[in-house]
Amino acid sequence: MKQVTVARPYTQTVCNTFCFSQTGFEKLKEIMYTHHIPVGGHIFWEGDADDKLYYIMEGRVKLIKHNTDGKEFVFSQYQTGDILGQFDPFKPTCHSSSAKAVLDCTIGVIQKSDLEILLWQHGDLAIEFMKWMGLMHRQTQTKFRDLVLYGKQGALASTLIRLANSFGKQTEDGVLISEKITNTELSDYIGAARESVNRMLGELKKQEVLSFDHGYIVLKDTEHLKSICNCEQCPKEVCRI
Repeated sequence: MKQVTVARPYTQTVCNTFCFSQTGFEKLKEIMYTHHIPVGGHIFWEGDADDKLYYIMEGRVKLIKHNTDGKEFVFSQYQTGDILGQFDPFKPTCHSSSAKAVLDCTIGVIQKSDLEILLWQHGDLAIEFMKWMGLMHRQTQTKFRDLVLYGKQGALASTLIRLANSFGKQTEDGVLISEKITNTELSDYIGAARESVNRMLGELKKQEVLSFDHGYIVLKDTEHLKSICNCEQCPKEVCRI
């Protein structure tokens, strides 16, 4: 297989700010203040008060949680143009997970107290914000569906599809995931042992569903992966990592 020139990651990902109109998003930008987070730094920790939302101006962030044994689980990755954070309209709550910078990040911080005033003043923005909340809920719901209903194999197939939707590049051999993902990282996404991921990837390679090119994963038969996880053909803004 010839070497493939890898494009910059995330060029095909649909950012979740698509829920907001240009006018609405400009209103949100007016109440943001900028904060810089170095790679490896935390935007927030599990247990911190969830009194802010965060807009990623530049960089990449992963949402993680640790179990009692110290095992890290990755819920999601957020990129430039994404908004993350919890929003409970009824009472103050705490974050149920931590957000860690994968790259150096520039973050726009939105205080929820300022946001509530803005939503009260602008009903059109409040409707757009409800759309964003609905999208976040659907993304979470579909990930748990894949993990719970279709086992580790289904969860792995779903994760590979999501990775391809997030930063896949079409090549002669299939869809190349233009971000090097280790088997350990894949195990963190689906809550499985690394050895189990090694075995499942080996089986998929034997079946010619995927291949490896200089450390990158190439999906050769995405339809087979979709059959494993009973794909419901969700739009790409939902089916993303």
